[in-house]
This record gives sequence, C-alpha cells and structure tokens, in this order.
Amino acid sequence: MIRNFIKKPFTDYNKPGGQKELLGLALPMIIATACDGIMTFTDRLFLAKVGSEQMNASLAGGTSIQMLTFFFIGLIGYTTALSAQYLGAGEKQNSSRTTFQAIIISLIAWPIIIAFIPFLGILFDWLKTPQSQIIYQQQYVSVLAFGVIFTLLRHTLSCYFVGIGRTKIVMQATVAAMLTNVVLDYILIFGKLGFQPMGVTGAALATVSGSVVAVIILLRAYFDKQNLHEYSIAKSFRFSGEIMKKLLYFGSPAGLELFLNFIAFFFMIALFQSRGDVESTATTIMFNWDMVSFIPLLGIEMSVTSLVGKYMGAGRPQVAHRAALSGIKIGIFYSVIILALFIFIPRALVLVFKPDIASPVFDSALPVAVQMIQIASLYVLAEAVIVALVGALRGAGDTHFTMIASVVAHWSFVPVLYLCLHVLNLSVPFSWFVLVVFFLVFSLILVMRFKSGKWKTIKVVS
Repeated sequence: MIRNFIKKPFTDYNKPGGQKELLGLALPMIIATACDGIMTFTDRLFLAKVGSEQMNASLAGGTSIQMLTFFFIGLIGYTTALSAQYLGAGEKQNSSRTTFQAIIISLIAWPIIIAFIPFLGILFDWLKTPQSQIIYQQQYVSVLAFGVIFTLLRHTLSCYFVGIGRTKIVMQATVAAMLTNVVLDYILIFGKLGFQPMGVTGAALATVSGSVVAVIILLRAYFDKQNLHEYSIAKSFRFSGEIMKKLLYFGSPAGLELFLNFIAFFFMIALFQSRGDVESTATTIMFNWDMVSFIPLLGIEMSVTSLVGKYMGAGRPQVAHRAALSGIKIGIFYSVIILALFIFIPRALVLVFKPDIASPVFDSALPVAVQMIQIASLYVLAEAVIVALVGALRGAGDTHFTMIASVVAHWSFVPVLYLCLHVLNLSVPFSWFVLVVFFLVFSLILVMRFKSGKWKTIKVVS
C-alpha cells in the first residue's frame, strides 16, 4: 500500500473517491474542526495570561467533561456513517430518521452526565491534582456540564450534514461558534465592557454560548425547505427500532472507545500534572499545540467516514478504498507543515503562552515544553495515516475492531507512564518519548487491518 502510495500520489485525483471529491467534503470540515481547536486554544491562551493555574484547570477540567460525554459523542457520531450509507443506498428518508434517533440519545444522555459531576471532585482529590488549580477546575466543570446538551445536539446535527455531504453548513455553524466564543472569552475572562473578570467561569460560559449559536444555525439549515422535502424531515420524528438498533450496535463501540480512551488520557494528564506545577504547565502547553495540530485532521477523518460510508452503502468497496487513500494523502500534506513547526520553532510556540506577569513556574516549564513539542514531531505524520484509516474502518462499520485496538493501546499507555514517572522516576520529556514510541506501534496495527480488506465485507444497510 505504501509503495503504491508513493509511486502514484495523484493518479486518482479526479476519480470517484479521489482527492478532488474528498477535498470537496474535507476542506469545510478542516476549517470547522480548526475553529473548534481555536476555541479551546483561545480559552487556554487567555487563561494563561491570568495565571498558569487557571490554564491548567481548563485542560484537566475540560478533559474530565469530555470523559463523561465522549461515550455519547462517539455513539451519536455514527450518525455520519449511517446517514451516508443510507444516502448511498438511495434511502434518504432514513438519513433523517437516523438523526432523530441520535437526538433521543442526546436528551437521555444530558441528565446522566450531570448526575456524575459531583464525583469529579472526589476524582480530582484522588489524583492529587495541585490544590492551586482544583477550585478553578470545579468552577470550569460546573458551567460546562449544564451546557452539554447544546454540545450533544450540535454534534448530532453536524454528523447528519457531514453524512449527506453538506459540510459547508457545519463549517458556517462552527465559524459562528468560534467568533462567539473568542469575543466572549475576551469580555468575560478579563472583565471588559463593564463585566467583572470571571477567569475560568467566563471561559466556560463563552464555550457554551458558542455551542448555542451553532445549534441555532444548524437547526435553521435542518428545517429549510430543500432539506425538509428531500430528506422527509417532517416524517422523521418518530422512534425507529430498526435504525436505533443499528445506531446502537455500530455506534456503541465507537462511543465506548472514546469513553475509555479519554479516561486513559485523563489519567495520563493527571500523572503528568502530579509531578508539580512546572511539569503541569509544560504538559498543558504541549497538549495545547498537539490539539491544534491534530484537530484539523479530524475533519479529514469525518469526511473519509462519510465518503466511505456512501460508497459502501452503494456497494462500491473499491471506491471506498480509494477514498481512504485520498484521506492519507491530504492528511500527510497538512502534517508536513506541522512537522516543520514542531521541529524548527518549538520555543516560539511555547512563548505564546507566556503570562503577562513574571512567572517562575513558566520560566522553569519553558525548556521542558520545548522538548516535549520536539518529541511530538515524531508522530505527526503517523497521525495523518491513522485518522484516514480509522475514518474508513468506521465508515464501513468496522467499529468493533477499531474499539478493541484503540482501547488496548491507550490503556497500555497509562501503566507505562506510571512506571516511567513514579517507579523509574524518569523525566517528563523522556516519559513522553516512550508514549510516542508506543503510539507509532499502534499505527502499524491499523495499517495491517486496513490492508486485510475485511472491512469491505461488512454490511450495515441492506
């Protein structure tokens, strides 16, 4: 696969499933996911100007909320593949019926997530989170939790539009959410236009407000005349046992994968932060840039899922295969740019987060964060391959394998990191290097699964 990829990188550009078709879907999604990254990045950048403790709290607090929501996010996320498969099979009315089943799941999920919020405080104490950031963490989490319903509805509607190939709508909604978030971040975090400075609470309120704006835009597009008629929206608002069963069967592994992986990621963040304020600050800065580099790739992943789902639903697995390879090519082109930034200007990237007031913690964290960003450069190209392959496997319905492989990989990271940091007492940069090596091994497992072709035989819709 790799040899042919290198020899003929643009041969299939204009063919169905080629780079041209995928780019038509992916470019709006790359912009959309980049805007999501900017929102989170802006939260932490502005909070860094207030103090490292609040910035660190936004990372750990945000991760804890994601840990609670990501089972439902992953489950709902299969709406993209299922809507695309129904579209490819010529059953457009079932694409909208799938969306309504996902809305039902969102409404059930919201109170469940809120019920678990009190337990996060116990978890923060057990993980020995620095006392300087715990109170900020709790403030951040309490606001985000009550806004989760807008996050879930936004995700549901976005997955529908990606599945039917209307990614520009998702882009427009996300750009609006980003602008809302960034403006309110500035006003609420620092206390402008007559508001009192609110710090992390202001950052959380800005995030929720952005989601509300996105949901309004997506609902308007969902109920416009063209979509209402073409996808029989008015007839979709009823429970469908058949579609719900498919969504739960193929979506639950994806949801369980995200949930378990984020628990593992949460523990990894906590292990790094348990080494002290300096290591916590360095880790937060590194993961902020890692997030910025990775999130646009999710736009490629979602587009590959949509295109593969469409062609698998139409009974054209070879075109679906071509779509996956197109995703790899586009992803690598983007990741080469990130690779250059991480190798040549890591210090400049770290200095973006320098507080406005003198901070001995930041000064000590600077060289550690630089090393960690340079080490991250080792896997940015592998990320481009992984997102395309995962998108293809999920689009085809191979969600059970991706769940098992990904969960085993992430949960192997946790004991390895604990061993490095707390048994062998290795440095934070060297421990991060060990995790990167494990990640590269995991990428080979996905390549082998894709090459086996088993995913091409899975039937999601008949």
